[in-house]
Amino acid sequence: MNSEHIVKSFDDDLRQIESLITQMGGLVETQISEAITALTRCDKDLASKVRSNDKRIDDLEQEVGSCVVRVLALRQPVAEDLRAMVSVLKVASSLERMGDYAKNIAKRSSVLGNIHPFASSLKVLRRMAMIVQEMLKDVLDAHADRDMELADLVRLRDEDVDQIHNTLFRELLTYMMEEPRNITQCMHLLFVAKNIERMGDHVTGIAEQIHFRVAGKTPDEERPKQDKTSLTTLDPKNGNNTSPAAS
Repeated sequence: MNSEHIVKSFDDDLRQIESLITQMGGLVETQISEAITALTRCDKDLASKVRSNDKRIDDLEQEVGSCVVRVLALRQPVAEDLRAMVSVLKVASSLERMGDYAKNIAKRSSVLGNIHPFASSLKVLRRMAMIVQEMLKDVLDAHADRDMELADLVRLRDEDVDQIHNTLFRELLTYMMEEPRNITQCMHLLFVAKNIERMGDHVTGIAEQIHFRVAGKTPDEERPKQDKTSLTTLDPKNGNNTSPAAS
């Protein structure tokens, strides 16, 4: 087999893998949107649809893995081509995890029941999800175009998601302190917020893989991380909560 044929065969394999990544990304975008819609509208049928559709994302991740293993065995790529194979595996894994988080949100929407008293919190959750969706769209564009600069910009936008998460965390804690009957619903909403925040983390992970694929190394500067929820404390005497972000 001549080298020209080997290069063409590798390019064909890579295009097939990239097509699978594009399909996964599109499905994950839809899953996030429909999971949040199911939550805010208490739509159990839509939530069930999101849960069922997650299997397609899982299947695509397995297909990506199988294709990469075959390419590694048959083409033995090196340098930039090897980085491409490593990168797409990690990108597929991040997309699969985002799909799992969307499914988890759909599961919680099925048990929340009446959440109208938390309308302001729902608006914040939707805003968080919209930011993550926009980040995902941009990072998928960056992946398709090998646009490292766009990927690096997306990576920095995760800070906005973290800050919103901090604010919502404190708000829901306040609701629970004011009325113990709110605890169950607020806890579910806290988990939803954390799922969205983790989605943002996975988008930044994809952005870092794009940087690695293009530059041969991950970004030098540490990613800014503003999630302060693990440091938030409660003062039951006066009903206040504090954290570094709130001080």
